[in-house]
Amino acid sequence: MHKIIIAVDGYSSCGKSTTAKGVAAQLGYAYIDTGAMYRAVTLYFHQNHVAITNPKAVAKALENIHIVFQWNPATSQNETYLNGLNVESEIRKMYIANQVSQVSAISEVRRAMVAQQQRMAKARGVVMDGRDIGTVVFPDAELKVFMTAQPQIRAERRQTELLAKGDALDLDEILDNIRKRDHIDTTRQDSPLRQADDALLIDTSYMTLDGQIEKLIELARATLALKTHHAPASH
Repeated sequence: MHKIIIAVDGYSSCGKSTTAKGVAAQLGYAYIDTGAMYRAVTLYFHQNHVAITNPKAVAKALENIHIVFQWNPATSQNETYLNGLNVESEIRKMYIANQVSQVSAISEVRRAMVAQQQRMAKARGVVMDGRDIGTVVFPDAELKVFMTAQPQIRAERRQTELLAKGDALDLDEILDNIRKRDHIDTTRQDSPLRQADDALLIDTSYMTLDGQIEKLIELARATLALKTHHAPASH
């Protein structure tokens, strides 16, 4: 049975991670949340007072950062572990969201995380979401998708998500954070957020989550069918 790499890129709060998780679950693929990896690095830098303007301090810190994902049957999700500790809820907090784009713009950080991501997906059969999966991490991914949505809608979704976790935040503050992150993500020098030439654009502004998952499953099945059809016959 052929397996493929599905690269899901796009702006923050478009539903990338939740969609990618749903697709991975339905296909029986591994799900890798690259955003969580950058958030975990941000948390480590925050807790250990690493100055992001000091390349030596950054390089030294990266040597001590080990990130793994572990499946939690109780929550039915992959949870992020930083140096053996479950940091899943901490990395979703707003203070991390406010710092993560600056941290993930650092070339050394990106190189370290990309190397880990490529190791994780050696055997294919992976759904990975982030900002540069189709352009940098897996330029040879068989299926590439680029997700977008209107900033206002993304801010409302983010607010609902935070409220569910007990964090009440002003919509304007969230919208401001989203716009700042968009600017940093798309203008950074190292692997900026952009749609890969062969990526399919999906605007999720008026799509339900189930609709997003269904659309990707449909694309994945079409890609797999094509791959199987073109595969060389075994003798």
